Amino acid sequence: MSGEKSTHVSEKKKKIVAELADLIKTKKTVLIASIKNLPAAMFQDISKKLRGKAIVKVPKKNLILRAIESSADKEVKKLEEVIKSDVAILFSDLDSFELAGELLDNKSPAKAKVGQEAPEDIVVQAGPTDLVPGPAISELGSVGLQVQVENGKLTIKEDRIIVKGGEVIKENAADVMSKLDIKPFSIGFIPLCAFDTKEKKFYAEINIDKEGTLEKLKDAHGRALPFAVEVGYPSEDTISFLIGKGHSHAKALEGLAPVEEGSKEEGKEESKEAPAEDAVEKAAADEKTDGEVKEVSAEEGKDNQTQSDKPEGENK
Repeated sequence: MSGEKSTHVSEKKKKIVAELADLIKTKKTVLIASIKNLPAAMFQDISKKLRGKAIVKVPKKNLILRAIESSADKEVKKLEEVIKSDVAILFSDLDSFELAGELLDNKSPAKAKVGQEAPEDIVVQAGPTDLVPGPAISELGSVGLQVQVENGKLTIKEDRIIVKGGEVIKENAADVMSKLDIKPFSIGFIPLCAFDTKEKKFYAEINIDKEGTLEKLKDAHGRALPFAVEVGYPSEDTISFLIGKGHSHAKALEGLAPVEEGSKEEGKEESKEAPAEDAVEKAAADEKTDGEVKEVSAEEGKDNQTQSDKPEGENK
């Protein structure tokens, strides 16, 4: 007999590994998601919502590693570094980011628990509450909240950060958030990484901030038009602004542009020539008028002479 020990793998495990390996080869996207602290009921609910979009598996770590090892694709082996406990593996024909977006849409808000790390600053907003005066006054005061009584209920006077981002949540803060129904956490499938089997691309960080991205797009859209006008980019949206801008610049330059010396001399010559031409024309007109006057005078003189030569009786 051989001294080597043989490892027995059950037919059930072999079947699971074969199924996983086949999904890796045939599906476009392989996504690893964390399901840590996710209640079983919520896991089942999300899995149902993903039917028709993704196949959700929660195999043991060693089985998924065997499936990856059996794959001839070297790039897909990058997933091994991320696969730990409390993860699910999803197979889909959707794009990696589209599938991640589906997971984020199915997350639900959750209350804070003692010992959890705050994902960001947890702020209690000023305003009325449903709490009545009594022990709640001291409980709210323990986290620095200032309150007053209005219409028989407690009202928080001003906004206040009760836990800073990255800090561990203490019992008093958790109790206050519970009383005020503040849910700073969201639970669900948290995308960790993904692999596109068709494009052979590995996405190490695939978290999607839809709201933040939408705000950035709105901001970029608001800056796009003035920027395009500033750089002189012609389009259907900018052409009217560019024409107006060009007209205003032309008007401004009109008043600032100095008159060239050549233009001044030409102006002077024109002003000198103009009177000279006027003088010539005037002289010609005068000469013509004088000639007419002389002719008229000669005729008048002739007539006068003729009349004087007649006898006095005839003149009468």
